[in-house]
Amino acid sequence: MMTRPIPFEVTDTLLDQIRQLIEERRNAGLEELLQDVHHADIAEILDALNTEEATYLVKLLDSEKTSEALMELDEDVRERLLDNLTAKEIASELEELDTDDAVDFISELDDEMQRKVISAIEDEEHARDIVEMLMYDEDSAGGLMAKELVKVRETWTVAGCVRKMRAQAQNVTRVHSVYVVDAQDRLIGRLSLKDLLTADAKSRIADIYIANVDHVNVKDKGEEVARLMQKYDLEAIPVTNDAGTLLGRITIDDIVDFIRDEADRDYQMAAGISEDVEADDSVLRIVRARLPWLLLGLVGSLCAVYIMQGFGGALTSHPELFFFTPLIAAMAGNVGVQSSAIIVQGLVNDNVKGSLFLRMVKEISINLINGAAVGILVIAFAAMISLETMVGLTIAIAMLCVMIVASLIGTFVPIILHKRGIDPAIATGPFITTSNDIFGIFLFFHLAKWILGF
Repeated sequence: MMTRPIPFEVTDTLLDQIRQLIEERRNAGLEELLQDVHHADIAEILDALNTEEATYLVKLLDSEKTSEALMELDEDVRERLLDNLTAKEIASELEELDTDDAVDFISELDDEMQRKVISAIEDEEHARDIVEMLMYDEDSAGGLMAKELVKVRETWTVAGCVRKMRAQAQNVTRVHSVYVVDAQDRLIGRLSLKDLLTADAKSRIADIYIANVDHVNVKDKGEEVARLMQKYDLEAIPVTNDAGTLLGRITIDDIVDFIRDEADRDYQMAAGISEDVEADDSVLRIVRARLPWLLLGLVGSLCAVYIMQGFGGALTSHPELFFFTPLIAAMAGNVGVQSSAIIVQGLVNDNVKGSLFLRMVKEISINLINGAAVGILVIAFAAMISLETMVGLTIAIAMLCVMIVASLIGTFVPIILHKRGIDPAIATGPFITTSNDIFGIFLFFHLAKWILGF
């Protein structure tokens, strides 16, 4: 019976042992101890050590292992380690990485260090590929792709194709697909490994390749690449330029990383954080990311105060209305955020289609039902605390109207922003909450004035 392998664990005992070996400069012992350790575990070890100890370990171990470990680290930790490495040492790490990872790696360096590192890379083709990819936007297909792939020409025979594929596959971590190009390196199709293995050795690739192949343009946005790969359940997708030349490929792990980063950015934006920050960033950076939205909230609150000042007469005749303003503002904000969150998710997944009028009717219908249910509870609560029936009815009607308006704002603001090329995620946070607070209080007091006559 097979026994399940014991998972590797980075313990305090192991870390103490590594620190002791580093302090005593027992390099052979360190190499033997970490020989079969996965690069993800090496990254965890580097993260737990101080910068000096981690740098020593990176310089000691083989670049084939440490390069992958460095990619697993948080950017701040990796930057501190890179500051302690020479251009030659960084270049040796980059030579072990696929071009997409190498570009992510080197883009964290300043321009002068980038030039030194690229000059120190011994593989000239790898260096050229890195320089080329640095020119693309990091969130475009060009910025996400890797140059490493397996491609064959339509004029090759099956036998010749297999020999060429063996040579190319040495530089490719995973072979998801085999692409077929013409004499000008234009993408014309893909090759099924099954067809390749079962075909006669003298057959030409032109006779067995599949012409239909999904691909993206090097200028396409990452969101479009993600949508296409999700729609067709692709593990990899080729990238071409305007002339149809095959430039690289984007694999599923790259697009998952992109989606995760986008989700992190959208989550922070929805929470009112304008920059991509982490918990261990500097105080100044975090303040700079948070303060703009707090100022927006302050302006919104001051606008609400100004609106309420215009209804000072209500304070004498119906002071109980002022006790319900937090409730109106909260319901407006909650409904707006709910509506905007659903629309933003739909825009990301390309599910927001059809008539805008029908969508408006749908939102009004939803909030007529929700507003009626909430309104009945408000009327019941008003009766419990002995408010005038007309006052309770006024609050319920106002809340119903506020919920409808808030839902329409939450629905159509993200759509308008999306059409203008602005990230609609900003409409799911303080922006939509603040605007709905203002509109909610404005509607509440105007309706109350109209109904109650103060």
